[in-house]
Amino acid sequence: MTYAFPPGGLPDQSQDPATNRAVFTTAYAFIPAAVQRDIVTSFFPGWDGTRAWILARPLSGFAETFAQYAMEVQPGGGSDTPEPDQGAEGVILIAEGTGCLRIGGADHNLGPGGYAYLPAGEAWSLRATSLLRFHWVRRRFVPAQGVPAPEAFVTSDQDTPVRWMPNTDLWGTTRFVDPEDLRHDMHVNIVTFQPGGRIPFAETHVMEHGLYVLEGTARYLLNTDWVEVGPGDFMWLRAFCPQACVVTGEGPFRYLLYKDVNRHPALVL
Repeated sequence: MTYAFPPGGLPDQSQDPATNRAVFTTAYAFIPAAVQRDIVTSFFPGWDGTRAWILARPLSGFAETFAQYAMEVQPGGGSDTPEPDQGAEGVILIAEGTGCLRIGGADHNLGPGGYAYLPAGEAWSLRATSLLRFHWVRRRFVPAQGVPAPEAFVTSDQDTPVRWMPNTDLWGTTRFVDPEDLRHDMHVNIVTFQPGGRIPFAETHVMEHGLYVLEGTARYLLNTDWVEVGPGDFMWLRAFCPQACVVTGEGPFRYLLYKDVNRHPALVL
């Protein structure tokens, strides 16, 4: 398994910017790997030896529920106070390297494919033990009356089975949380398609999405546009943006998927 990450660096002056295909529309944004370069990174208070590509943030009238980062941490770097918002929950997925995640006084050594859910208000820290690259999704937790808050957990892509869709072994999801567990108001999963696989209809639904392509290639429907996507490309979808895909490569096509779930839509914004 591979886990794509922004390439960084800077193209030379011979590159034609018109070929990068980045687009922002009223229904979706497409941020290809080719534009995820050094000059668009951010540095955060409380983080040492760390830079971040901010790929999504709440935007009024667009996708409003989440932020998504690609984080790069130098050996020994990291943070003892990583989350500035006590109301925010998060998920991290390790793409490259190793790090030590501490939650509630317990240490977890994570490598590629390592996954952690970090509840709102939970104290945690992360230190890189080698050059560490990981994906981080943040969301303001929405409590539900009579439903307890979810607890932290640590697992990995390798230890979590793919659950194949009905009547096919070409399209499945690595579900890190049971879909019927109402404690969770977001899912951050890995979707897998085998060669020849597809979403055979245009999904159109209330959930917002962040999709980071981890490996493989496909033609992906975004609203009315079919876009060629590959490793490191990011798709950012507002609610009800139609989507579908058809795998184009000879290997698996996999992406990290965020969606908001299990809560009533707010009637007052």
